[in-house]
Order: sequence, then C-alpha cells, then structure tokens
Amino acid sequence: MTTQNTFLAIFLGSKTSPKMAAWNALSESERQKKAQEGIAAWRAWVEKHQQAIVTMGGPLGKTKKISESGIEDISNALSGFTVVSAESHEAAAKLFENHPHFAFFPGESVEVMPVLPIPGE
Repeated sequence: MTTQNTFLAIFLGSKTSPKMAAWNALSESERQKKAQEGIAAWRAWVEKHQQAIVTMGGPLGKTKKISESGIEDISNALSGFTVVSAESHEAAAKLFENHPHFAFFPGESVEVMPVLPIPGE
C-alpha cells in the first residue's frame, strides 16, 4: 500500500462519557431503534465515500498492552478505525464531518492522521 494521501481515522469514545451514559439509560427497544438508524446512516456514509475508503476497518475489541513489563489488559478510548485516501489531510478530515459514530452513536470523535512512509524506504 502506498502511503501518499493515505490517512488513518481512529474512532474514539469513552465508556464513562455523558453520551454513553445517556445511551445506556435508553430502554432496550430505544437503543435497538437508534442502533438500526445508526447502522443505516453508517452504510450510507460508506456508500457516499466508497471511492475514498482504502480499508473499511471496523470496531476494535479489548486491548492488550505489551511493554518491557510484559502483557496486561488495559482500557482506552479507541473504538474503531478506517483507512481512507484523500487529496489532503483537510479533505480526509472533512469525510468524517457529522459521521454516524457521534451523530447517531455515543462515540465522541474521529481523529484523522496521515500514514507516513517508513523512514529510509
């Protein structure tokens, strides 16, 4: 994969945010209805931006941290990722304005960063 004009989008959300608390306070039927609306909106977003999507990515599960100290289970705000191609960093960021991650679901934000070439290659 060439990294020129390639951007990694990371979806972030906290398990303790007010948005998540409000989501969890919904009844099961209300939550399912909102989830169905959100999934439909996400599919529409994918369809609209399919030319820019390099790797769809997906939701992220539980995290294991590996360091010199060993392996441990941790929690962080990362909840998913997608890789896109765009003419600029700004253009890549604009793809995620009003994204269903935070417009329908209790996600807090999407962070977009360029994928840089490996130094020396």
